[in-house]
Amino acid sequence: REALTGARLGQGSGPIHLTEVQCSGLERSLADCPAKNISQEDCQHVEDASVRCHTPYLGLENSIRINGGRMGHEGRVEVLTGVDSNGTQVWGLICGEGWGTLEAMVVCRQLGLGFANHGLQETWYWDAETGATEMLMSGVRCRGDEISLSRCQNHGSTINCKRTSTRYAAGVICSETASDLILNAGLVQQSAYIEDRPLHMLYCAAEENCLSSSAKNANWPYGHRRLLRFSSQIHNIGRADFRPKASRHSWVWHQCHMHYHSMDIFTHYDILTVNGTKVAEGHKASFCLEDSECEDGAHKRYECANFGEQGITVSCWDAYRHDIDCQWIDITDIKPGNYILQVVINPNYEVAESDYTNNAMKCNCKYDGHRIWLHNCHIGDAFSEEAEKNFEKYPGQLNNQIS
Repeated sequence: REALTGARLGQGSGPIHLTEVQCSGLERSLADCPAKNISQEDCQHVEDASVRCHTPYLGLENSIRINGGRMGHEGRVEVLTGVDSNGTQVWGLICGEGWGTLEAMVVCRQLGLGFANHGLQETWYWDAETGATEMLMSGVRCRGDEISLSRCQNHGSTINCKRTSTRYAAGVICSETASDLILNAGLVQQSAYIEDRPLHMLYCAAEENCLSSSAKNANWPYGHRRLLRFSSQIHNIGRADFRPKASRHSWVWHQCHMHYHSMDIFTHYDILTVNGTKVAEGHKASFCLEDSECEDGAHKRYECANFGEQGITVSCWDAYRHDIDCQWIDITDIKPGNYILQVVINPNYEVAESDYTNNAMKCNCKYDGHRIWLHNCHIGDAFSEEAEKNFEKYPGQLNNQIS
């Protein structure tokens, strides 16, 4: 439907392969189109090309609406359930229990309102005279990529909702733009190493639950823990700043590290077997979010010092060096073998993003009991489906529970 330039749908990452592509429109593949050989100087990610595809009109926006909000892009979600004997449309509410960002994403997409900014389980919107006062849908669960709410799971005709007043109906706040976080997989692969760190240097880490549970039984302060350490850069390649969901007054002060953490769980760090069994207890990392560096033309807006505003600006990244506390996985208890290192950003979908498929990074990991090697580190959507199946034998997981 539309060809876009200038990274209008967000910047990519990694190498750029083609420039000045000239297609006739009859080619079977983009690889068949004439293109210019590219060098690093020829093109930057601020020039990334994108497309908006034409999709048939399905009228999906007619079966759902939002009401009572301050503006047209927010409100309580109402679904069309049918027509009464007088020919009047009957609308109902959705139970807010379990409602979240993924479900809100589907609603905003279905209404053509862009991306979800928030999925609301409790709303204080004006009770408009729409006749929608009864809960007619509950247990809604979406993956986030459905084209309509009707494609999501729900309880069906059995409504199971503990609080049925309109105040507890599901609501949404939509936005034309959204952030999009992606991890620098190459940096993780290049920087990984093992450290045997003395226990007397790990009191802060233990306080913040950065060690395996077996550390509680160690002979403190004697002995050590074996840590897989690595650096990370988390880039915002979207079109809106990434801001923590929690407001400033609810941020948690960490005395050991002397700064506020604005998100309780920002990443999951895990070591898995090739069939997906978790062998190193997943470290649930919480961070102070700030702009460490930015691309040319972008400017830092967020820093942690002095109770500053937290977030990651568009075209900037938050860097975590390998030598800071909790930038590791405690592998003291794992045996030599072949494993998968998995890092998942924003695992609980607390903050809306335009694309969640690139939030997970995986690496092949070989550990011989003394040294460790990482290879094939890649973002979740970087490989083809066939290559991903060859990389691992399990479908992947985004929770942090030990099997």
